[in-house]
Amino acid sequence: MQFTFSEQVVHVNYPGRDSLFAAVRDRFQAGQGFSLATINLDHLVKLGDDPTFAGIYAAQDMIVADGRPIVWLSRLAGQPVELLPGSDMVRPLAKLAADGNVRVALVGSTEEALTDAKRVLEAETPGLQIVFCHAPPLGFDPGGDEAAVILRQLEEAGVQLCFLALGAPKQETLALRGRDLAPKVGFASIGAGLDFLGGHQTRAPRWVRALALEWVWRALSNPVRLIPRYARCLAILPGQFIQARQLRKRG
Repeated sequence: MQFTFSEQVVHVNYPGRDSLFAAVRDRFQAGQGFSLATINLDHLVKLGDDPTFAGIYAAQDMIVADGRPIVWLSRLAGQPVELLPGSDMVRPLAKLAADGNVRVALVGSTEEALTDAKRVLEAETPGLQIVFCHAPPLGFDPGGDEAAVILRQLEEAGVQLCFLALGAPKQETLALRGRDLAPKVGFASIGAGLDFLGGHQTRAPRWVRALALEWVWRALSNPVRLIPRYARCLAILPGQFIQARQLRKRG
């Protein structure tokens, strides 16, 4: 499945959980880093508005579908992909790290949220080694000097998996920069995934998610901030449906 923005093409290049985790396991064993991003409608809006961000996203090593509209578009295009939200991948990726004796880092969110996420993950995952936690201050610049220091610290600590909870586009930008400055580190951009672990944010109930209505639940929980965002997401759907049908026709 692919999305086109001007001269940039963003591919959902790992269609399911099995292929993604096999690739991550191979990278761990080979001592090779990676950048993993998840794409949803809000990201598509940002990618359409910002050519620089589109280029950053197109350069990610691994991209999966985060959001049912992406899954529906992939089916319409004849290139079906599995739903893999970033917040749902934290635990299984941590388990892969523990199984492979891989050192882990948590970067983003707040110090309190990281402390709680570390406690939960270590309690749930025997053998997990979380050796580095850092919550950058407000205004953190992923292209700045502080970001370079963090990336060097990750490399020096022997980290091979770093969960980035900075939000888009900061987390994807830092992950791509890390491919140069910390090439042995695998970066997984997971948004609010660490906040959910410690209860600092609350996900929609499972039955709401099963009905594909998590976006409604979230919008009602914070209407001032999220209703305009979701309105912009809905506005791009007709164009995305047309692109998906064209992909299907081209085979």
